[in-house]
Amino acid sequence: MDAWRHLIDTPQLLALAAALGWASGVRLYAAVFLVGIAGYMGWIDLPHGLQVLQHPGVLTASAFMALTEFFADKIPYVDTVWDMVHTLIRIPAGAALAAGALGADNQAMGWIAALLGGSLAATSHAAKLTTRAAVNTSPEPFSNLGVSLLEDGFVVFMLWLSATHPALFAVALVLTLILAGVLLVVLFKFLRLVARRLRDFLEGRRMTS
Repeated sequence: MDAWRHLIDTPQLLALAAALGWASGVRLYAAVFLVGIAGYMGWIDLPHGLQVLQHPGVLTASAFMALTEFFADKIPYVDTVWDMVHTLIRIPAGAALAAGALGADNQAMGWIAALLGGSLAATSHAAKLTTRAAVNTSPEPFSNLGVSLLEDGFVVFMLWLSATHPALFAVALVLTLILAGVLLVVLFKFLRLVARRLRDFLEGRRMTS
Protein backbone atom coordinates (compact mmCIF):
# COMPACT_ATOMS: atom_id res chain seq x y z
CA MET A 1 0.00 0.00 0.00
CA ASP A 2 2.99 2.34 0.32
CA ALA A 3 2.84 3.17 -3.38
CA TRP A 4 -0.63 4.58 -2.79
CA ARG A 5 0.37 6.60 0.25
CA HIS A 6 0.80 9.97 -1.45
CA LEU A 7 -0.86 11.56 -4.43
CA ILE A 8 0.41 15.11 -4.56
CA ASP A 9 2.50 15.78 -7.65
CA THR A 10 1.19 17.01 -10.99
CA PRO A 11 1.78 13.84 -13.07
CA GLN A 12 -0.19 11.76 -10.57
CA LEU A 13 -3.02 14.28 -10.45
CA LEU A 14 -3.19 14.36 -14.24
CA ALA A 15 -3.17 10.57 -14.34
CA LEU A 16 -5.89 10.37 -11.69
CA ALA A 17 -8.09 12.85 -13.58
CA ALA A 18 -7.66 10.91 -16.83
CA ALA A 19 -8.21 7.57 -15.11
CA LEU A 20 -11.44 8.75 -13.49
CA GLY A 21 -12.69 10.17 -16.78
CA TRP A 22 -11.93 6.95 -18.65
CA ALA A 23 -13.15 4.61 -15.88
CA SER A 24 -16.43 6.51 -15.58
CA GLY A 25 -17.39 5.32 -19.04
CA VAL A 26 -16.88 1.68 -18.04
CA ARG A 27 -17.48 1.31 -14.28
CA LEU A 28 -18.50 4.67 -12.86
CA TYR A 29 -19.64 3.51 -9.43
CA ALA A 30 -16.70 1.18 -8.90
CA ALA A 31 -14.30 4.00 -9.79
CA VAL A 32 -15.98 6.36 -7.32
CA PHE A 33 -15.93 3.74 -4.58
CA LEU A 34 -12.33 2.61 -5.14
CA VAL A 35 -10.93 6.13 -5.15
CA GLY A 36 -13.09 7.10 -2.19
CA ILE A 37 -12.12 4.09 -0.07
CA ALA A 38 -8.45 4.65 -0.93
CA GLY A 39 -8.75 8.19 0.42
CA TYR A 40 -10.77 7.09 3.45
CA MET A 41 -8.20 4.43 4.39
CA GLY A 42 -5.33 6.89 3.98
CA TRP A 43 -3.75 5.02 1.09
CA ILE A 44 -3.76 8.17 -1.04
CA ASP A 45 -4.16 11.89 -0.37
CA LEU A 46 -7.13 12.92 -2.48
CA PRO A 47 -7.15 16.42 -3.97
CA HIS A 48 -9.61 18.81 -2.34
CA GLY A 49 -12.14 18.47 -5.14
CA LEU A 50 -12.41 14.71 -4.65
CA GLN A 51 -12.37 14.48 -0.86
CA VAL A 52 -16.16 14.22 -0.85
CA LEU A 53 -15.74 10.73 -2.32
CA GLN A 54 -14.37 9.48 1.01
CA HIS A 55 -17.45 10.60 2.94
CA PRO A 56 -19.16 7.53 4.52
CA GLY A 57 -22.46 8.37 2.81
CA VAL A 58 -20.85 8.58 -0.62
CA LEU A 59 -18.92 5.37 0.04
CA THR A 60 -22.10 3.54 1.03
CA ALA A 61 -24.05 4.76 -2.00
CA SER A 62 -21.23 4.08 -4.47
CA ALA A 63 -20.62 0.60 -2.99
CA PHE A 64 -24.30 -0.28 -3.36
CA MET A 65 -24.44 0.99 -6.94
CA ALA A 66 -21.14 -0.70 -7.82
CA LEU A 67 -22.51 -4.01 -6.53
CA THR A 68 -25.76 -3.52 -8.47
CA GLU A 69 -23.83 -2.71 -11.64
CA PHE A 70 -21.53 -5.70 -11.12
CA PHE A 71 -24.45 -8.12 -11.34
CA ALA A 72 -26.48 -6.20 -13.94
CA ASP A 73 -23.44 -6.14 -16.23
CA LYS A 74 -23.19 -9.95 -16.20
CA ILE A 75 -26.67 -10.55 -17.66
CA PRO A 76 -26.96 -10.48 -21.48
CA TYR A 77 -29.17 -7.66 -22.79
CA VAL A 78 -29.71 -6.34 -19.27
CA ASP A 79 -26.16 -5.00 -19.56
CA THR A 80 -27.01 -3.18 -22.80
CA VAL A 81 -30.12 -1.60 -21.29
CA TRP A 82 -28.05 -0.56 -18.27
CA ASP A 83 -25.43 0.96 -20.54
CA MET A 84 -28.04 2.80 -22.60
CA VAL A 85 -29.57 4.39 -19.52
CA HIS A 86 -26.14 5.33 -18.20
CA THR A 87 -25.25 7.20 -21.37
CA LEU A 88 -26.87 10.17 -19.64
CA ILE A 89 -24.91 9.61 -16.41
CA ARG A 90 -21.40 8.36 -17.13
CA ILE A 91 -20.24 11.14 -19.44
CA PRO A 92 -21.12 14.14 -17.20
CA ALA A 93 -19.89 12.16 -14.19
CA GLY A 94 -16.54 11.59 -15.89
CA ALA A 95 -16.30 15.30 -16.61
CA ALA A 96 -17.17 16.20 -12.99
CA LEU A 97 -14.68 13.74 -11.49
CA ALA A 98 -11.83 14.91 -13.73
CA ALA A 99 -12.64 18.52 -12.89
CA GLY A 100 -12.67 17.65 -9.20
CA ALA A 101 -9.18 16.20 -9.48
CA LEU A 102 -7.64 19.27 -11.15
CA GLY A 103 -9.93 22.26 -10.79
CA ALA A 104 -9.98 23.06 -7.07
CA ASP A 105 -7.56 25.99 -7.36
CA ASN A 106 -7.84 26.93 -11.02
CA GLN A 107 -11.16 27.44 -12.78
CA ALA A 108 -9.64 27.26 -16.26
CA MET A 109 -7.91 23.99 -15.42
CA GLY A 110 -11.18 22.68 -14.06
CA TRP A 111 -12.94 23.36 -17.38
CA ILE A 112 -10.10 21.80 -19.35
CA ALA A 113 -10.20 18.73 -17.12
CA ALA A 114 -13.99 18.50 -17.47
CA LEU A 115 -13.79 18.58 -21.27
CA LEU A 116 -11.06 15.94 -21.36
CA GLY A 117 -12.69 13.80 -18.69
CA GLY A 118 -16.04 13.92 -20.45
CA SER A 119 -14.41 13.03 -23.76
CA LEU A 120 -12.59 10.07 -22.23
CA ALA A 121 -15.79 8.88 -20.57
CA ALA A 122 -17.72 9.22 -23.84
CA THR A 123 -15.08 7.25 -25.75
CA SER A 124 -14.80 4.40 -23.26
CA HIS A 125 -18.57 4.26 -22.79
CA ALA A 126 -19.25 4.11 -26.53
CA ALA A 127 -16.64 1.37 -26.98
CA LYS A 128 -18.04 -0.62 -24.05
CA LEU A 129 -21.65 -0.25 -25.15
CA THR A 130 -20.87 -1.20 -28.74
CA THR A 131 -18.68 -4.17 -27.80
CA ARG A 132 -21.24 -5.55 -25.38
CA ALA A 133 -24.03 -5.18 -27.95
CA ALA A 134 -21.92 -7.24 -30.33
CA VAL A 135 -21.06 -9.85 -27.69
CA ASN A 136 -24.75 -10.23 -26.85
CA THR A 137 -25.38 -11.62 -30.33
CA SER A 138 -23.51 -14.76 -29.25
CA PRO A 139 -25.94 -17.58 -28.39
CA GLU A 140 -24.04 -18.59 -25.24
CA PRO A 141 -23.81 -16.42 -22.08
CA PHE A 142 -20.19 -17.12 -21.14
CA SER A 143 -18.57 -14.65 -23.53
CA ASN A 144 -20.65 -11.84 -21.99
CA LEU A 145 -19.60 -12.90 -18.49
CA GLY A 146 -15.95 -13.13 -19.51
CA VAL A 147 -15.90 -9.68 -21.12
CA SER A 148 -17.64 -8.17 -18.09
CA LEU A 149 -15.11 -9.68 -15.66
CA LEU A 150 -12.29 -8.47 -17.90
CA GLU A 151 -13.72 -4.93 -17.71
CA ASP A 152 -13.92 -5.16 -13.92
CA GLY A 153 -10.29 -6.15 -13.61
CA PHE A 154 -9.08 -3.63 -16.18
CA VAL A 155 -10.74 -0.70 -14.39
CA VAL A 156 -9.07 -1.70 -11.12
CA PHE A 157 -5.74 -2.10 -12.91
CA MET A 158 -5.95 1.29 -14.65
CA LEU A 159 -6.83 3.12 -11.44
CA TRP A 160 -3.94 1.42 -9.64
CA LEU A 161 -1.56 2.20 -12.51
CA SER A 162 -2.58 5.88 -12.53
CA ALA A 163 -1.66 6.21 -8.85
CA THR A 164 1.55 4.21 -8.90
CA HIS A 165 3.05 4.64 -12.40
CA PRO A 166 1.60 7.72 -14.16
CA ALA A 167 3.89 7.44 -17.17
CA LEU A 168 2.99 3.79 -17.79
CA PHE A 169 -0.66 4.70 -17.29
CA ALA A 170 -0.37 7.35 -20.01
CA VAL A 171 0.96 4.74 -22.44
CA ALA A 172 -1.74 2.25 -21.46
CA LEU A 173 -4.43 4.91 -21.85
CA VAL A 174 -3.27 5.85 -25.36
CA LEU A 175 -3.25 2.17 -26.40
CA THR A 176 -6.70 1.71 -24.85
CA LEU A 177 -8.09 4.71 -26.75
CA ILE A 178 -6.64 3.40 -30.02
CA LEU A 179 -8.27 0.03 -29.36
CA ALA A 180 -11.57 1.78 -28.55
CA GLY A 181 -11.40 3.64 -31.86
CA VAL A 182 -10.76 0.41 -33.76
CA LEU A 183 -13.68 -1.30 -32.03
CA LEU A 184 -16.01 1.58 -32.83
CA VAL A 185 -15.05 1.42 -36.51
CA VAL A 186 -15.25 -2.37 -36.78
CA LEU A 187 -18.50 -2.65 -34.81
CA PHE A 188 -20.14 0.48 -36.20
CA LYS A 189 -23.34 -1.34 -37.16
CA PHE A 190 -23.86 -2.34 -33.54
CA LEU A 191 -23.30 1.26 -32.47
CA ARG A 192 -26.03 2.39 -34.87
CA LEU A 193 -28.35 -0.29 -33.51
CA VAL A 194 -27.78 0.82 -29.94
CA ALA A 195 -28.20 4.49 -30.89
CA ARG A 196 -31.54 3.68 -32.53
CA ARG A 197 -32.72 1.77 -29.46
CA LEU A 198 -31.61 4.61 -27.18
CA ARG A 199 -33.54 7.09 -29.34
CA ASP A 200 -36.65 4.90 -29.20
CA PHE A 201 -36.26 4.57 -25.43
CA LEU A 202 -36.03 8.33 -24.94
CA GLU A 203 -38.96 8.97 -27.27
CA GLY A 204 -41.02 6.42 -25.36
CA ARG A 205 -40.24 8.17 -22.08
CA ARG A 206 -41.27 11.54 -23.49
CA MET A 207 -44.57 10.09 -24.71
CA THR A 208 -45.39 8.63 -21.31
CA SER A 209 -44.41 11.75 -19.34
